[in-house]
Amino acid sequence: MNKDISSLRKEYTKLSLDVNDVDKNPLNTFNKWFDEALKSEVIEPNAMSLATVDKNGIPANRIVLLKEVDKGFVFYTNYQSDKGRELEVNPVASINFFWPELERQVRIQGNVEKVSEEMSTKYFQSRPKESQIGAWTSPQSTAIKNRAILEQRAKELAEKYKNDGVLPKPKQWGGYRVNPFHIEFWQGRPSRLHDRISYTLIDNQWKINRLAP
Repeated sequence: MNKDISSLRKEYTKLSLDVNDVDKNPLNTFNKWFDEALKSEVIEPNAMSLATVDKNGIPANRIVLLKEVDKGFVFYTNYQSDKGRELEVNPVASINFFWPELERQVRIQGNVEKVSEEMSTKYFQSRPKESQIGAWTSPQSTAIKNRAILEQRAKELAEKYKNDGVLPKPKQWGGYRVNPFHIEFWQGRPSRLHDRISYTLIDNQWKINRLAP
């Protein structure tokens, strides 16, 4: 490695954040920030890091895509994937959004539940047909001999459903909702004196605090 990692530096100077800038409901604040990320043409603003914990207490992290914000944060996956099995054992998660173009990140912790079958099916069948075939094709997170197995399976499914507009939703595929109990909004500031505003759910009420950077 030619670059000295410890010497990497970036000064954050674009924006600021104060308690007076945020809504009493963190979901409203999130939606405002997300709209600003869209307007700023952030690359994949709905990409979020999802952390889960397995039965041995070992954390795992990966990027998934946010698909809806209602009372929580909704994403979709294969229930038989590693993250699906981990959420079955420990239905809690942490998600993180990082929008470097705005020098912002949002960190969320919450309890996780499956969304309804109706909601999952509606979203599944709204996806491009190729993505629907992909969901049926992949036994996510399991070891396979080679890629040709997937390509052959996708070809067979494409032929089987060539006259259908949509595919049925696989039983093992669907959505999760992260219902937040803690949300932190982070705004980069000069000299590493960043602005951090946190929301903590206490007795069904959101308590707002400024945190030291």
